[in-house]
Amino acid sequence: MKDACAVTTTTPFTPRLEVRHVQLLRAGFAALAAAMVTFSADHSAQLGLSVFSGFAIATALVLLLAAWLSYPSGVRAPIVTQAIFTGIAGMVAGLGGLRTPEMLFSVLISWALITGFIEAITGFRARRPRSAEARDGITIGVLTMLLGLVLIAVIFFAPQPYNVEGHEFVLTRTIVAVGLFGGYVAVVAVFLAIAGFSPRRFAVHSGDVDAAAEASTDDIARAAGAASTPNPTRDNA
Repeated sequence: MKDACAVTTTTPFTPRLEVRHVQLLRAGFAALAAAMVTFSADHSAQLGLSVFSGFAIATALVLLLAAWLSYPSGVRAPIVTQAIFTGIAGMVAGLGGLRTPEMLFSVLISWALITGFIEAITGFRARRPRSAEARDGITIGVLTMLLGLVLIAVIFFAPQPYNVEGHEFVLTRTIVAVGLFGGYVAVVAVFLAIAGFSPRRFAVHSGDVDAAAEASTDDIARAAGAASTPNPTRDNA
């Protein structure tokens, strides 16, 4: 009587695009947006929405790419959701006829609060909350939500006249909002660049140890079964 030994194996997910590469791509687009805002004398709603549109659409494409190439199927939903909201916000901001101060605040605030919450909660619910990737997601998510909250406060900002070398200017809420967005993407670019270039620690987790122990037990059982199986050729000899 032969004992049958059933072995169940699961193929581990191998990312085709490392998370650090995703972070560096996002950092690159954020740095480009920061440079466009910083080196432009025009801080109007038209410029702010134009820069945000390109930044948001590029970020959405990176997130969609990462969802399929960097993460297993069980954790893709929040990343895809974040990409969809970011892409929609970018496309709305790209509508030239709607680039008004009201649209600037509406798009930036809604995008920041929704996507920031998604990214932060994804980091909190990560399988390994102590990992650098989870901490990076929480940090960027909280920073994005903070941008949205600050922009809500800026809505009530009263225009402030000021004088530079005899020239009169007025600091409006639109100028402040575009400047805050430029500062936000600059911070995101630096943070994600540091995260992308930082060395990764490979920790041994209990689940990995249990899987390795189970695999070793199965190997021993198969070896024992093979040794106890009669060999007709040897018996006839």
